[in-house]
Amino acid sequence: QVQLVESGGGLVQAGGSLRLSCAASGRTFSGYSMGWFRQARGKEREFVAVISWSGFTYYADSVKGRFTISRDNGKDTVYLQMNSLKPEDTAVYYCTLDRGHYISRYQGDMDYWGKGTLVTVSS
Repeated sequence: QVQLVESGGGLVQAGGSLRLSCAASGRTFSGYSMGWFRQARGKEREFVAVISWSGFTYYADSVKGRFTISRDNGKDTVYLQMNSLKPEDTAVYYCTLDRGHYISRYQGDMDYWGKGTLVTVSS
């Protein structure tokens, strides 16, 4: 079993920055990809970013150029640096781990999910 614990959420003004972290523990093994999804109140959960074990990245168009995903394989940790935040970025952000695909942006492909961390961007 794998556990994912997110941290770094909070309240920030529009234009500001936040850095989310997600630490994986348990039987993680190697070769897995990790990613971030988010869900705003009243909306469906959506893909944000994903990074493969080797560091290949893929972003949603809505965050491209503003968010950066990275990882430290030695620490089993993934990060999401969020810059130029907008009120529409307000959401609960979920960390994911995918063992079965090199890289995927589909929720159904994710094997494990964190409990989420709230990001609130004020205007």
